[in-house]
Amino acid sequence: MTLNGWIQVALFCAVVLALVRPLGGYMTRVFQGERTLLSPVLAPVERGLYRLAGLDARGEQGWRAYALSMLGFHALGFAALYGLLRLQDGLPLNPAGQGTVAPDLAFNTAASFVTNTNWQNYGGESTLSYLSQMLGLTHQNFLSAATGIALAVALVRGFSRASARTIGSFWVDLTRCTLYVLLPLCVLYTLFLVSQGVPQTLGPSIAATTLEGETQTLALGPVASQVAIKMLGTNGGGFFNANAAHPFENPTALSNFVQMVSIFALGAAMTNVFGRMVGDERQGWAILGAMGLLFLAGVTVVYWAESAGSPVLSRLGLTGGNLEGKELRFGIVASALFAVVTTAASCGAVNAMHDSFTALGGLIPMINMQLGEIIVGGVGAGLYGMLVFVIVSIFVAGLMVGRTPEYLGKKIEAREVKMAMLAILCLPLMMLGFTALATVLAAGLAGPANAGPHGFSEILYAFTSAAANNGSAFGGLSGNTPFYNTTLAIGMLVGRFFVILPALAIAGALAAKKTVPASAGTLPTHGGLFIGLLVGVILIVGGLTFFPSLALGPIVEHLAGAAGQTFATGG
Repeated sequence: MTLNGWIQVALFCAVVLALVRPLGGYMTRVFQGERTLLSPVLAPVERGLYRLAGLDARGEQGWRAYALSMLGFHALGFAALYGLLRLQDGLPLNPAGQGTVAPDLAFNTAASFVTNTNWQNYGGESTLSYLSQMLGLTHQNFLSAATGIALAVALVRGFSRASARTIGSFWVDLTRCTLYVLLPLCVLYTLFLVSQGVPQTLGPSIAATTLEGETQTLALGPVASQVAIKMLGTNGGGFFNANAAHPFENPTALSNFVQMVSIFALGAAMTNVFGRMVGDERQGWAILGAMGLLFLAGVTVVYWAESAGSPVLSRLGLTGGNLEGKELRFGIVASALFAVVTTAASCGAVNAMHDSFTALGGLIPMINMQLGEIIVGGVGAGLYGMLVFVIVSIFVAGLMVGRTPEYLGKKIEAREVKMAMLAILCLPLMMLGFTALATVLAAGLAGPANAGPHGFSEILYAFTSAAANNGSAFGGLSGNTPFYNTTLAIGMLVGRFFVILPALAIAGALAAKKTVPASAGTLPTHGGLFIGLLVGVILIVGGLTFFPSLALGPIVEHLAGAAGQTFATGG
């Protein structure tokens, strides 16, 4: 670890913090229907869209109607994307002549992009047409990101309203988020990426002559527009197979830094939206503070582990850090920081191969996902995931002092706690359940490229990434098989919608409650004590749920490496 490296980490944190209030204030005005800087241009477009849809923008929905609208919308999106992938060989904008996508892979990909996971069991440049990339994947990148933000806002309304039957309109929230937030930012972001050298063209691939005199085909396409929303919307799916390690997706040190900032920008700003909408910005800062503590702890461990390198190689005199699987133009610190950012934020984009990280370096990204990706998390999803843990923390605090739990003037009762636990427990069910299945079936054991604990880690990472809607992978797993395509898709769907539905139920229950005035016995939820309690509950719940599985994978790898032992074909 170096001073230069820590300066880069500090600069990243400073830029993200500087964006929290401006973005938070803007998004609050958008979702409260107030006038914004873009209203003169976009308000007529918004009204026109409502007229076309026959929608009354002033009408609101209860939580059940909100949930049904969301589920129906995504069911249609899933069917449309699946059909597009199955028929792409006969559709236009296919200069490379890509063939139809296999049924199981199309099912996996449709589930992946509809759920904001963007797990990819294919190479984008060798599998998909330009039409599939734009109309299919980029389109869903916008809608899945907007859905996450809309659902977070709906839950926030549950805390901010009293004796109300509605939590907003899914259609209005989705429209405003896409039109006022995602599209304008992505237009500017795309132009920046083009200035850095990211292609944005409908032209075909080109042939280039290498320094050795060989001919190499360079895949091109509408890359910049997809990269912009994949980062800003914490989608993560790459236009190219190498994702953000590819020079056409991430060509410079500046583009790498901006991509990391953009992954965190909207998710961090959502905490400020929460604080503003409940009438106390300190509440948002407290949640962001808990996120920040977990994030900095993760960065420290990964940066240290990758800088120290493999203990086996160190004993052989090969020091200088672990550069395997990393782009030298980014180095260890930018690779370590990117790995923690992308797994803390449910993004899944990678600029280095996590499979090549040291055992402890690969452990932290896995833990980030297994905690439910509430360390900033996906846009919107991180906030409503963290608020679920807030409810559990308030419940625990109430048990300790013998009082009815309260948060922001709302009594936290059995219904809210049950829904919170349902949202939390569905993730380990998918992650650990499918991992166990894969380790006893021949179809599952055929996937990992490594034996021993690292092979187990590859399987566990895959199902963790899927259920947490992250999409990153340990590169050693061959996942494009009927078994993995199907099980991973189920994990993605459950990990997304079985968290969303309890969160919306909580929103409806809280919105209907009356506000209770704070008393001398009310636990303050904007200070250091509450931040410490929240972090402790997150770690305890995560540790009790996942420690047995973790001990069989990365931790065993690390201990074995420290003892000078190796495993057959192990990483």
